Amino acid sequence: MSALTPPTDMPTPTTDKITQAAMETIYLCKFRVSMDGEWLCLRELDDISLTPDPEPTHEDPNYLMANERMNLMNMAKLSIKGLIESALNLGRTLDSDYAPLQQFFVVMEHCLKHGLKAKKTFLGQNKSFWGPLELVEKLVPEAAEITASVKDLPGLKTPVGRGRAWLRLALMQKKLSEYMKALINKKELLSEFYEANALMMEEEGAIIAGLLVGLNVIDANFCMKGEDLDSQVGVIDFSMYLKDGNSSKGSEGDGQITAILDQKNYVEELNRHLNATVNNLQGKVDALEKSNTKLTEELAVANNRIITLQEEMERVKEESSYLLESSRKGPKQDRTAEGQALSEARKHLKEETQLRLDVEKELELQISMRQEMELAMKMLEKDVCEKQDALVSLRQQLDDLRALKHELAFKLQSSDLGVKQKSELNSRLEEKTNQMTATIKQLEQSEKDLVKQAKTLNSAANKLIPKHH
Repeated sequence: MSALTPPTDMPTPTTDKITQAAMETIYLCKFRVSMDGEWLCLRELDDISLTPDPEPTHEDPNYLMANERMNLMNMAKLSIKGLIESALNLGRTLDSDYAPLQQFFVVMEHCLKHGLKAKKTFLGQNKSFWGPLELVEKLVPEAAEITASVKDLPGLKTPVGRGRAWLRLALMQKKLSEYMKALINKKELLSEFYEANALMMEEEGAIIAGLLVGLNVIDANFCMKGEDLDSQVGVIDFSMYLKDGNSSKGSEGDGQITAILDQKNYVEELNRHLNATVNNLQGKVDALEKSNTKLTEELAVANNRIITLQEEMERVKEESSYLLESSRKGPKQDRTAEGQALSEARKHLKEETQLRLDVEKELELQISMRQEMELAMKMLEKDVCEKQDALVSLRQQLDDLRALKHELAFKLQSSDLGVKQKSELNSRLEEKTNQMTATIKQLEQSEKDLVKQAKTLNSAANKLIPKHH
């Protein structure tokens, strides 16, 4: 970094240079990355002022939610614009394997999840955007066909998977923008699912719904029967929107270094967020492992209880059979006492049987809970593995950016050295030019003197010639 720091005696950059450097700090659209609390903020260059505004407090929930809405709206702009441009360049029907299209659905999923009211379940708080999407069929009758198709898909088991399938079917119908606008216009219905400052309740949601109109020029075709929409991890791949350092043509060294530094800070911040997410997931996995251990211990205790009850039931059966046999062989006066004992034994047997049934029901409930916990652990492990792969990829990109930064710094130093050498050579040439100019002036003066002497000699010779005659 010290090699890139300009010396103190350099002149202050003008407004034009600052604007030019800002225009070079772009990715796929006119946005630059800045830090705002714990979020990466993508801001349009037209909105950037040369005089910084006073920063509000980062602990304000409304301020944080506003930043989140702005981030998601900007990411939606990037995703939709990149998808339309790439699709028009390809000129073909897009399928589910197309990476920009996958990223578009991930961004839309994050937009629909923003500000959702949490519903408490056994596994904790659950946030699903399927509930708001189900309302669309009440607002637009044409959407009833999509909702029915989603519910009939056999492979979908979670609300998240049904919501993802709904988005894909709506895009294939080219009705996604219409459905989103109809949903956003009914905020009194959305208030049941979203917080007051959620993206779908604010003007950013209406802007995204308007941007979705451009997707009507795209033809998409999906086959969702083979896709595992339930266990997909919705992680935005920010590397798709990073600017390629080799694509800049003829830009100055300062602008390139500014762009590289912005990208480096962006990747480092994304790396920090991924590390925090991995740590949170690891904490959830540890909590699930503890809960699984506890359930295993409770299952062992229940099994022991069942074995004990079975042994006790066998003993009661033997006693009842013995009492019946003795009642047949004994005198009649003892049958009344034995009948009472037999009724008590039957009552005890009935109670033990009911207790056994209750224990078996509890055991089945615990087994189902354990299976649900194992499924959740597998999904979390898959999520952690994908996050680690993304982290490795981002670190590789960071190393490439650092190498490019060092190369640019070396070129900048080389250019500075060349400029210095040219300046020295120029000063030497000016000095020689001055010396030659002085020599020419001296020669001209000598020539004038010689001309005067020649004129004097000529006049003297003319005077002498008549005397000789």
